[in-house]
Amino acid sequence: MIMLLRKSSAFFCLLLLLVFAGSSAVMAAEVKIGVMNVQKILSGSKAGKKAKEKLDARAKELRKDFKKDEDELKALQQEIEKKDSVWSKEVKTEKIRELNKKRRAFKAKTDDASFEMRQLQGKELEPVIKKLDEVVKKFGEKNGYTVILDEMRSGVLFLDKSTSVTEQLIKELDKAM
Repeated sequence: MIMLLRKSSAFFCLLLLLVFAGSSAVMAAEVKIGVMNVQKILSGSKAGKKAKEKLDARAKELRKDFKKDEDELKALQQEIEKKDSVWSKEVKTEKIRELNKKRRAFKAKTDDASFEMRQLQGKELEPVIKKLDEVVKKFGEKNGYTVILDEMRSGVLFLDKSTSVTEQLIKELDKAM
């Protein structure tokens, strides 16, 4: 019985040794981690800059259009405040109704513009982001990375600058586009 216990104990120790030796071999494999900043890639790449130019141009047009509407609203508000004491109750009520109607129209217009800008942003950036995904995968495989994280979305609290692959990915994305 003691002999059987010694044999099973020796077998158990050998099994533990193999398990731990095997796991340390796996742990010894090199882990290469890269970190990228998608926002910097989008703002630094040619395709990202081109998309930003289109978005900025449309936003500028909308702001110019909104400026005119805002000026009209301010002028009407000032007119109501100045002439409040000389207008009849009916005229005053009508002007306030007109102001409120213009405010609602302005709000609807700004909501539509926000929606339009989100749509345009998606349209302009979607192909760039798709291409970036391809570039990151190829870059990671080619350079032996175990994982490449986005520093803004990964919850990284500390980052050694040497792990950043952002500049390399900007160059690769420019080549791919």
